[in-house]
Formats: sequence, structure tokens, C-alpha cells
Amino acid sequence: MTLFRIPVLALLWTALAAVQPAVAAELLMLEQPGCVWCARFNAEIAPAWPNTEEGMLAPLRRVDITEPWPEDLAGIRKERFTPTFVLVEDGNEIGRLRGYVGDEFFWYRIGELLAGLKSGPGKG
Repeated sequence: MTLFRIPVLALLWTALAAVQPAVAAELLMLEQPGCVWCARFNAEIAPAWPNTEEGMLAPLRRVDITEPWPEDLAGIRKERFTPTFVLVEDGNEIGRLRGYVGDEFFWYRIGELLAGLKSGPGKG
């Protein structure tokens, strides 16, 4: 019975991986407590982000700049200005957007950054 379970589990794991491909990109949001513009982004964009095409291409990852810098971001330059959005693909910075001045500008600029992804919109 045990010999049968291992191939079935391996097959199931392979099938799940095919259905949910690994995410190679992420959108870092560099933020800090008390940031008014971060709060505005959180009210206007953040709730919808995971449900958008952009959010599916690059899930949002929050990084508090007042905390120790995450080890896996050693190759990403720190920032003092918040919010700053850094598009990362395979551990490499694609581009960054400093500040948040409203939803129209944000969507336009993020669209430009996402177009630089290897797996960006229309690239399969």
C-alpha cells in the first residue's frame, strides 16, 4: 500500500504545479508606519490588486523599511521614500515607482513596468 501512495502523491503534486505555475515576479511595496500615501494606496488599490491581471502577474509583497531588510532582497536597493514599489522578477529589479499620487498614475506606470517582465502581459 505504501509503495502505491508515493507515485500517486508525486503525480498529484505534478498536476497541481501545472495548474498553478510558480510566480517568478512580485511587486514589493516598501512602506513604513505613519505613511499617509501608503494608507491611501491601501485604501484605493491594495484591496483589488490580487484580483487584477497585474496582481496575478506580480503579487504584492509588503516590506517595512523600519525593519531589518529581508535576506532574499539583498540584491534590491533599499529606499527611504515610501511608498516605493519595486517590480522584481527572478530576484532581479525590473524597475521602481517612487511615491503614490493616485490610482490613474499608478496603474499607468505599473503597466509600463509590467511590460518589462519576461512573462509580462501578452508574453505567455
